[in-house]
Amino acid sequence: MNERAFRKEVHEFASANFPEEWRFPDHRLSLKQTHEWQLKLSKKGWAAPGWPKEHGGMGLSAYEQLIFQEVLDKHGVSIGPNMGITMLGHLLIRYGTEAQKEYYLPKILSCDLRWCQGYSEPGAGSDLAGLRTSAVLEGDHFVVNGQKTWTSYAHEADMIFLLVRTNKDVKKQEGISFLLADMKSPGITVRKMMNLTGNSEFCETFFDNVKVPKENIVGEIDKGWTMAKALLGAERIMIGAPKLARYPLQLIKQLAIDNGLFSDPVFKAKYAELLLDVDDLDAAFIRFSEVLRRGDELGPEVSMLKIWITEASQRVTDLLVEVGGEASTINESIVLNDGGSVHPANHSFATRPATIYGGTNEIQRNILAKAILQLPG
Repeated sequence: MNERAFRKEVHEFASANFPEEWRFPDHRLSLKQTHEWQLKLSKKGWAAPGWPKEHGGMGLSAYEQLIFQEVLDKHGVSIGPNMGITMLGHLLIRYGTEAQKEYYLPKILSCDLRWCQGYSEPGAGSDLAGLRTSAVLEGDHFVVNGQKTWTSYAHEADMIFLLVRTNKDVKKQEGISFLLADMKSPGITVRKMMNLTGNSEFCETFFDNVKVPKENIVGEIDKGWTMAKALLGAERIMIGAPKLARYPLQLIKQLAIDNGLFSDPVFKAKYAELLLDVDDLDAAFIRFSEVLRRGDELGPEVSMLKIWITEASQRVTDLLVEVGGEASTINESIVLNDGGSVHPANHSFATRPATIYGGTNEIQRNILAKAILQLPG
């Protein structure tokens, strides 16, 4: 199918199936809130754009995935990431047992299981290898104790994939394992955390003698760091997706059209600079995404993508706040002439922590300096 036909098909599907009341929300919606839409994507065979076709995905190239997302953005689709699709699925395809793939992949695609990620801890964020949540093998199960933080949508998740320490007597990167746990297991407690927009996407997750079947380990015991790094690369690809900047840039364009700002040369120059920056980001994103699609691992250079998108998105939302004027200072949405709406303050708030999560941008610059530029540590 050529690009024009593909765009037309996605446009027609979104027009017919994405509910009007969910378009251009003042904060991104969750998978649970949009379950009806997720089911329609699954039935269409569009739940996993980047997965290989042999595993139920669309098998789209990175460029085709950008087109897919671009069309959805134009329909005001703003939904939190599907961790099962964007992160866990690729890892299971590569490292999971046949039993794990046969059981979990179809349930991810059919929306029967929603997943959250258990990586960061109060004392182990950017230094992830310093994690302390422990898992002790006792007979046919692991006993997990500890705490995870910044666990996105844990309060709505059915399952969690998490890193645990299974060996304290070796180098810290060598004593980590990767487990899959049921969020309904006795001993798991979830506490929601309110963010600046007044919403609660993030959670703290506590584990108190939680039993996890030993067959729920992915890969070998104490060998989870390899998978951890693979997922960190995938996470930086997810965070680095141009949507984070492209979506608010689209809102700026519509707001500017409504207010006749394109006749202002100063505004046009600011907008053009941001547009070119995001267009360049598209090209970088395609390059890195194709590495994953080939089944290869991303190198340290992917840190560049994370820095680029998070700082670009902040510059974009700064302009959105400027264009919104006094309406940007109050907790209200601006109604656009095309029927959509925009909440400048919430978009600005949403981009502020982006330079921190997924490994702070300071850490990413250190990685690039040491691993790419070979500068002394």
